Amino acid sequence: MSTATLQPGPEGVAVAPPMPDIMPPVKPKRGFIGFLRRNPTIAIGALLVLVMVAIAVFAPFLWTKDPTALAPALRTREPSATYWFGTDMLGRDVYSRVLYGTRVSLTVGFSVAICASVIGLTIGLVSGFLRFADAIIMRIMDGMMSIPSILLAIALMALTRGSVGNVILAITIAEVPRVARLVRGVVLSLREQPYVDAAVAAGTRTPVIILRHILPNTLAPLTVQATYICASAMITEAILSFIGAGTPPIIPSWGNIMAEGRALWQVKPYIVFFPAVFLSVTVLAVNLLGDGLRDALDPRMAKRL
Repeated sequence: MSTATLQPGPEGVAVAPPMPDIMPPVKPKRGFIGFLRRNPTIAIGALLVLVMVAIAVFAPFLWTKDPTALAPALRTREPSATYWFGTDMLGRDVYSRVLYGTRVSLTVGFSVAICASVIGLTIGLVSGFLRFADAIIMRIMDGMMSIPSILLAIALMALTRGSVGNVILAITIAEVPRVARLVRGVVLSLREQPYVDAAVAAGTRTPVIILRHILPNTLAPLTVQATYICASAMITEAILSFIGAGTPPIIPSWGNIMAEGRALWQVKPYIVFFPAVFLSVTVLAVNLLGDGLRDALDPRMAKRL
């Protein structure tokens, strides 16, 4: 067994020779590609969402027809090379209606997620940081949350006429209390932090404290919650349209397509099957994206190399 010989240093001090590298150097995964490799759930969910967005944007160029064109002579045709998803009881092309229905669901989902997040964030920040307003605001939110969101949306739609804008408004009002309570809970823990006490002691104004110290720390959980709101909004829109309380029947939405095909479900199941599959895949994609963001943004659950 050989021993390493000591080598004299620059000042005559014996220095041990450098040890050889036993393990190859670890190259950390950085950048966008590395982030996706560490979080495959985000990659899968984002890819599916992008596919659905592409379908919605390029629907007129994906060999579709007019989704509202009636052809009674071609009604209830089975799926074939001419009609990929078949036709409904009025002869309309189900494939074209399903692809155009993607626009309605994504519009409702994204719009509700953005509007509910912005309104709920504002209410949660005010309620969580201002103690005198907390009791009043939260009692109102508790009263709204005591009503199931779907029932509240139905009640709001009953007061207005059916349209995509009114559907977005009704679902947004139903989802705001959940966002407000989430943000309020985060703010209650943040306002007790030392850096907030230091800002208060230094005489910093309350709006500046909220915008500079509180708001940035609420964005991570709010982003995750927004993905779940988006998925929930698409399901709620489909339910409202299915029971006739959502978008007008003339608008091709997944809920309307399934509502029109339920009478023929036993003999022509494809009319309901294809929009249901698209709705399920879209909701699954958004939920996967939300789960991945939760794991990536939560330091206790983040995957480490």
